[in-house]
Amino acid sequence: MRLPNPLVLAAIYGLSELYLALTRRSRTQAISRDRRSLMLLWTIIIVSLWLGMQMVWLFRSATMRYLREFYLVGFLLFLGGLIWRWYSIGYLGRYFTVDVAISAEHKLIDSGPYRYIRHPTYTGALLAFLGLGFCFGNWLSILFMTVPIIAAFLWRIRIEERALTDALGEEYRAYTQRTKRLIPFVY
Repeated sequence: MRLPNPLVLAAIYGLSELYLALTRRSRTQAISRDRRSLMLLWTIIIVSLWLGMQMVWLFRSATMRYLREFYLVGFLLFLGGLIWRWYSIGYLGRYFTVDVAISAEHKLIDSGPYRYIRHPTYTGALLAFLGLGFCFGNWLSILFMTVPIIAAFLWRIRIEERALTDALGEEYRAYTQRTKRLIPFVY
């Protein structure tokens, strides 16, 4: 079985995010709390992916042994992460927007994928980026495709959680006490 080129996987991820950007912006009556974090997040993602791809050609010595096996693991992580991200977005429904915004009718969703972690869409994206790094078959690619993106997501999560705490108050604070941010039972 021939597996897709990692560049095709990166394009699939990019197109899925472009679709979200075009269809899931906050409505005009929502109060924006984004603080330009979406633009910075996308800049970091694009630069990280580009640098990760460059590592394949610049540092061949960092190529993994058992390339096909690592590619398969990466492909499964990528696919699982993308599916988990879209499932979490669908579960959140109209409350998911690409920009940080709070609407007047905003309510806490604490079931489904949100029962154990507060940001499952980011968990899915991180799994997809980790998988993409494995698909490129280079340890430095994994490093460049995950570390800056994790840092950007953690920064964005702080902005989101501040907005949700301001809007939902004690209900959201209690939710943060019983759930983890990204990894169930860990963080």
